[in-house]
Amino acid sequence: MADKLTPEKIEEIAKNFEKIQDGKVPIIKSEKETVKLDYGSLDKLRPEDKPKTTAPEKRLLPLIPPSDPRLLMQIAPFIDDTLKEFKFKDRADLSKVMYDSMVKYGGLGLSANQVGLPYRMFVMGGHPEIEDGKVRSVFNPLINDVSEETVNFKEGCLSFPFLFLSINRPKWCSVRYTDEHGKEIEETLHGMPARIFQHENEHMNGYVFTDLVSKFKLEIAEKKRRKMIKDFTRDRTIR
Repeated sequence: MADKLTPEKIEEIAKNFEKIQDGKVPIIKSEKETVKLDYGSLDKLRPEDKPKTTAPEKRLLPLIPPSDPRLLMQIAPFIDDTLKEFKFKDRADLSKVMYDSMVKYGGLGLSANQVGLPYRMFVMGGHPEIEDGKVRSVFNPLINDVSEETVNFKEGCLSFPFLFLSINRPKWCSVRYTDEHGKEIEETLHGMPARIFQHENEHMNGYVFTDLVSKFKLEIAEKKRRKMIKDFTRDRTIR
């Protein structure tokens, strides 16, 4: 006949629960004998019976304010040896963290200095309606040539939430850079990818898109921005 469960035995079983989850065999001692409980290997359990594991948390980088001098300085050429200073394993690791951060903030591009990193590097893309969601990790970008024809289009910037400015930019640009694997890429970008590349490349040189419009246009945009922020805050309060 099985021994009667006492509060002490229940407590001892609870202490071994973690070992049970790990697939280890716990040993529970009673007053009379040592009882070996064989729960078998977790690999033999049905999928629905296995303990659920949570995915590791993504590393996300905080945006720095637009007044931060790191956003307004020209960035030196990227060197792989500097990655360890900010706890990145390699280019691919940095690219993933940058991309995850860009997606978190809802952008189409994100430059390293926007999140306080001293790297001449940015990520761009990921929107399903732009090049079928293609993503680029751009290290040491260069713009070799641009079109004479320009296009006026409204832009935003993650460093300036709710601020939108109409910017004239070349319709296409020929660029060169290295990717997350160190491979050198040369290509000509058109439309939105060309615009995003030019926008992010300006961050590499310490410029922000507010530098590209007149003071009058910026003041008008700032007024609209304040109204949008006020409306957004009110809507969230109502909900």
